[in-house]
Amino acid sequence: MQVLIRTATPDDVDTLCAIRTAVVQNHLSLEQMADLGITPQVLSDTLRAAPCGWIAEVDGQAAGFSMVDLDEGEVFAMFVLPSHEKLGLGRQLMAVAEAALFARHDTLYLVTDGRDEVRANGFYQRLGWSVVGPVDGDDVRYEKSRAP
Repeated sequence: MQVLIRTATPDDVDTLCAIRTAVVQNHLSLEQMADLGITPQVLSDTLRAAPCGWIAEVDGQAAGFSMVDLDEGEVFAMFVLPSHEKLGLGRQLMAVAEAALFARHDTLYLVTDGRDEVRANGFYQRLGWSVVGPVDGDDVRYEKSRAP
């Protein structure tokens, strides 16, 4: 298995959308994404403005991605296809996302569904992220600070 983590470009928007809509937990349809203001045009514009997204390819096929808000210090997307979970792709994608954010911020954050059955919570905690409080509904805010 050959893994490549590469910077996402506007040409990858369809791939990002396909991965995002293929996940089981925290699933959103294209329509639900659009209702949240996440459209192909917004993604394309965001990727064009700054290197803020990365794609994990396994044997030449896209299998996951992460995206950050460089100005805010937020990891706002981290998704891996169900068929490629438990291969370490999420860990690698978070490593590049964190590195990009720590170049600009001392403390990073992300928001995710805080319910116990959501596996992402254990994943983030194993990577050193800590819950700092509730957000809306079942969502929680995680933070991670630069190592001293």
